Amino acid sequence: MNIPQSTVDLLNEKYEQFNKPDFIPDDPVSIPHRFSLKQDIEISGFFAAVLAWGQRKTIINKCTQLMEMMDNAPYQFITQHTESDLRRFLDFKHRTFNATDTLYFIEFFREHYAKSNTLETAFTKTLSPEAENIKSSLVGFHNHFFSLPEFPQRTRKHVATPVRNSSCKRINMYLRWMVRKDNKGVDFGIWQQIKPSQLICPCDVHVERVARHLGMFNRPKPDWQAAEELTNHLKLLDPHDPVKYDFALFGLGIEQYFLLLPRNLANKTKEKKH
Repeated sequence: MNIPQSTVDLLNEKYEQFNKPDFIPDDPVSIPHRFSLKQDIEISGFFAAVLAWGQRKTIINKCTQLMEMMDNAPYQFITQHTESDLRRFLDFKHRTFNATDTLYFIEFFREHYAKSNTLETAFTKTLSPEAENIKSSLVGFHNHFFSLPEFPQRTRKHVATPVRNSSCKRINMYLRWMVRKDNKGVDFGIWQQIKPSQLICPCDVHVERVARHLGMFNRPKPDWQAAEELTNHLKLLDPHDPVKYDFALFGLGIEQYFLLLPRNLANKTKEKKH
């Protein structure tokens, strides 16, 4: 597919516009940005990504509440809590994510960090350095996450896997945060074993709508194949860092750019005249 130069220019413009620090406060990525310890960033970021559905303000408020329940030191809480400390989570709820899910997440983190000092290893056990993308990584992570005895079946719906043909949008967003490396200040780039070129673009409703408008998204629903299809289009723009255009697609969706297309074109015409 040949992508029109006007589309390339628009996506590059919007990538620069949205991939900057003033994007952070109103986005769930603001939660891990409150921390400096690597493990705190990993844990808080994972919770923020998994809870990222609904209005962004509500997501941030719920994640803030959850971090406060962990004394705003999630790694220390995960590794040092007592049984009685867990009672405070019995009333925690965000949409369908409830106390059962929260307590299992905490237990998984406790078990994982007892054996590894980073969550990255949970994603790289099944990932080959030569792999085209992170599909095998997500499958392996899902299996690892639910490897503890008697895990709650209901919690499986909160951790997506390509095996169920999910687009895995929240985990893909989380991996973008952890893996992408630039000097823009939004993504952390604290993981080294996954390459940015292997990432898959998160397909939320804004990204899907804009990608369809641009002809980069043709499947009837946002499933795993659709996420791969979109990412392969983005690799034509930047094969080494295709998921950077998540900022552009999401931003265009938030702006309702194509719904306001006549106004946008008029503004661009005025800019050229001046």
